[in-house]
Amino acid sequence: MKIVSVDVLLSDEPPAEPAFVWRHGLPGSEPARTTAWLVITTDDGIRGYAQCQRGLILADLVDRRLRNDLVGTDPLRREWLWHRMWELDRIENFPTYIIGVVDDALWDIAGKAAGEPVHKLIGSFRDSIPAYASTVTFGSVEEYLDVADQCLELGYSAIKLHAWGDAREDSRLITALREHVGPDVPLMYDGSAGFDLLDAVFVGRALSEANYLWYEEPMREFSVTAYKQLAERVSVPLLVAEVSAGAHMNTADFIAAGCASAVRTGTALRGGITGSLRIAHLADSFHLRAEVHGMGLPNTHLCMSIPNTTYFESLVTSNPVTRGPEVDALGLVHAPTGPGMGYEELWGADAPPIASRSVVKL
Repeated sequence: MKIVSVDVLLSDEPPAEPAFVWRHGLPGSEPARTTAWLVITTDDGIRGYAQCQRGLILADLVDRRLRNDLVGTDPLRREWLWHRMWELDRIENFPTYIIGVVDDALWDIAGKAAGEPVHKLIGSFRDSIPAYASTVTFGSVEEYLDVADQCLELGYSAIKLHAWGDAREDSRLITALREHVGPDVPLMYDGSAGFDLLDAVFVGRALSEANYLWYEEPMREFSVTAYKQLAERVSVPLLVAEVSAGAHMNTADFIAAGCASAVRTGTALRGGITGSLRIAHLADSFHLRAEVHGMGLPNTHLCMSIPNTTYFESLVTSNPVTRGPEVDALGLVHAPTGPGMGYEELWGADAPPIASRSVVKL
């Protein structure tokens, strides 16, 4: 089998509805934007798909770097191609999601060639997993408590806060939510890199007192030393290495430093399925969890495949709350059953839906 074409389908997407906020000082939901589908086609007529939220960046890199490297190669040589992407990264300094987009499309091809869903190719561990409600930023403590009630009523078994990025305000919310839902609901908190070390310690102590399950990305992940110092000052478990540019390589540094109670994995930021599995297996060798970051079909397959993850992340963007489309009434996400990633089952057709324009028409 050989790759015969690598195409990018661009799509003009309207602003998110409803619009939402993402902590003080950060943009919230995106304005109108250009997304894309990467389409890798083989001489057997198999098409592998992967979505990218930054369509123009993907189109540029495919035209300048990736198409010539991919065409003519065997798409089942995922390991070689993944290493080749990291070699090209030395020249281009790719956004980490670019490596993931290519790798996920190759896994889609592999599943279709085998007639199996991707998680079965990896080696399925489970056929369903509970979802947690991952909030955007709401306006007040009272609104968060109302959102939490709705999430629990909709079947979510756990809740993660993305709050305001103010150490004092967030700490009050952390305490209020624990008091509101009681001691048995798992709660998590994501700082979205909003703090320096001093404020991160302050919030971490509030999380410890409120018995939160994990404390995620309170600071930018440039400094492993800062995270080591944070781990020495708080007792809440730290979930680390979500956005560090070196993916599996940086994850190893966080673990070696002793600051990781658990690590992040996930196809978008960790190098696709191939990179995510590296991180999950690395963590497993240290008896650490590798919690999957983000939504979508590739991450669904990943959640079904690795034993050391516990939840599927389901973003809650509105009040009133709408349950994520992957999540059933019991708060579970189930394993895809179609070959490959399974996009065609969602589309009901053999090509991705395109909003308005494309570079290449298949």
